[in-house]
Amino acid sequence: MRIVFFGSSEFAIPTFDSIRGDGHDIPLVVSQPDKPQGRGKKLTPTPLKAAALEECIPVITPENVNAPEVVAQIRECRADLGYVVAFGQFLARELRESVFPAGMVNLHGSVLPALRGAAPIQWSVINGSGEAGVTTFRIVKEMDAGPILITRRTAINEDETSSDLHDRLARIGCDAVRETIKLLETDPKTPGEPQDHSLATIAPKLQKSDGFIRFDFSARALCSRINGLWDWPGAVCRFVSADGKRDERVTIARVRPYEGRTQAAANDDELGRISETMAVQARDGAIEILEIKPAGKNLMPWPDFVNGRRVRPGDRFLPVEPQA
Repeated sequence: MRIVFFGSSEFAIPTFDSIRGDGHDIPLVVSQPDKPQGRGKKLTPTPLKAAALEECIPVITPENVNAPEVVAQIRECRADLGYVVAFGQFLARELRESVFPAGMVNLHGSVLPALRGAAPIQWSVINGSGEAGVTTFRIVKEMDAGPILITRRTAINEDETSSDLHDRLARIGCDAVRETIKLLETDPKTPGEPQDHSLATIAPKLQKSDGFIRFDFSARALCSRINGLWDWPGAVCRFVSADGKRDERVTIARVRPYEGRTQAAANDDELGRISETMAVQARDGAIEILEIKPAGKNLMPWPDFVNGRRVRPGDRFLPVEPQA
């Protein structure tokens, strides 16, 4: 097939490579405009734009993909299909319905109708659902609400972060998109299966303040939240030594429920306290930290942090207030 590819983030790159590897023609990539990055605010292309330019594929980065001149340029490609993944702009009716003979399809990082919205992968982990997946569907006016074409599911591993899951789902998406294209090659007008909108849930974009964690959750819920917040905004808190000599901001990156003997916290003063076994007290048990990132430092294994800070039983993790 001849496919115009709409995408921006890293999540789009595996299916971009897969579509090309399967012999389909991508005459044009449509991506978000370059954005200032870093301290120098240097204009930087999206990851997909950079990947496409490396392959000498034309890229356009319109501020408004629905502008008449942009739609005309896309139409001139005479493509069969518009494929969308992690693009970031609303697609108006003309693009959706009158430019591509096989229409437009989207790859979304959840098993729809669950977790419609901007951050489905993170919320899959945060919610502790135990399962994630990807869905291809026909694009309609309402967000992530179109008829479903292909779904793929996968279990979420116990200590898997949303960053890990993001990369796995991007690869699983290749299979979903491959099967979707085969389906559309056979029947370009296949309608798909309508979603049950009564089962829809929302996965809103996370804010920086969502990363300021507390420890008054069950061990399993706390693990899900911490792992789901990595690598952005990250589960931010303070490490405070019992002797009062150290109080530093850290980001806990990867955890799992502690498998040793535990008991519920007797009171709030025990929450976040580090035990003799270097486990951290939660509401009903404890968690085991696997990776942690001190402010301004690199991500490190928990034993390295313990040794470097001479962590002792009775040291604690305490919340950082959002306004801090």
